[in-house]
Amino acid sequence: MKFRFSILLLGVLSISALAEEKSTPPPRVYPVALPNYDEETATRLQIFLDNSDFGPGKIDGRMGEFFRKALISYKHAHAMPKTGAVDQWMLDQVPVTYTTYTIKDEDLKQIGDVPSNHAEQAQLKWLSYTSFLEFVAERYHSAEAFIQKLNPGKNWEHLQPGETLKVPNVLPFEVEKFTEGKVPENPTFTSRKVFVDTYEHLLEVFDQDHLVCVFPITPGSKTLPAPVGTWKILGATIWPWFRYDEGMLNYGVRTENYYNLPPGPNNLVGILWMGLNKPGIGIHGTNNPETIGRAASHGCIRLANWDAARVKDLVSVGNTVIIF
Repeated sequence: MKFRFSILLLGVLSISALAEEKSTPPPRVYPVALPNYDEETATRLQIFLDNSDFGPGKIDGRMGEFFRKALISYKHAHAMPKTGAVDQWMLDQVPVTYTTYTIKDEDLKQIGDVPSNHAEQAQLKWLSYTSFLEFVAERYHSAEAFIQKLNPGKNWEHLQPGETLKVPNVLPFEVEKFTEGKVPENPTFTSRKVFVDTYEHLLEVFDQDHLVCVFPITPGSKTLPAPVGTWKILGATIWPWFRYDEGMLNYGVRTENYYNLPPGPNNLVGILWMGLNKPGIGIHGTNNPETIGRAASHGCIRLANWDAARVKDLVSVGNTVIIF
């Protein structure tokens, strides 16, 4: 009996250890020195990584923090030497660095005035892009300044349908193809886990031991950071409405003084809201991933809209989310 109890105890301990191991954050692999690649090489690598779901941040042809982390993460995930040497195979996947985009008449539907006052925003049906530059930059995952650099001499205040712009040859974020609604559970991805690294500002998805994707994020703010712990994805919505509540945003306390803001790329939670089993906390999109805005101040995880659009297809409702 004592022998059988020992075997049973060993089995319980093994299962506990396995469960603990599966929730253990992955090791950090980012402190690798990389050279400063020239703009053409950097842009091609950024496009390759972005197309491979290893988000380098905004495409800008520069050796930024998230570009470096995405490159090292990709090499780590594919058992490649984590050095600064440029792998020619990666460059070969992007034989054409730039393409063109011609502004269409229907793109006018995506542009409009967005008042800064939340009471006025709540009266609208859609929080659109405010300019063609903003629209095109997000469509091609780029910094607005980079799009302007690629297209010198353009009158950015008066772009019209029919004008052609030079843009990075990345898979575009086609905002017009997304429709409002719930994201269904994906049974294929039930074993996947989401890890949110609040120190490195990264969201990583693992399928067992395989690193599926990496995207840069903003994990709340200094005053109200993303809550460390183990959570679950309860649901996900494309083009969500946003309950703008000063009490929730500033102090994490729900009040009756709020505005319901309509969906759109300039909604404070962008294209996606993925709610966790902690009230008011979720993973969401944003049209301005470079700054920590009010929507992130209550501990939510923010991704660029184009990254959020892909994350929804790489995870499932019910997945575990480990914030550390």
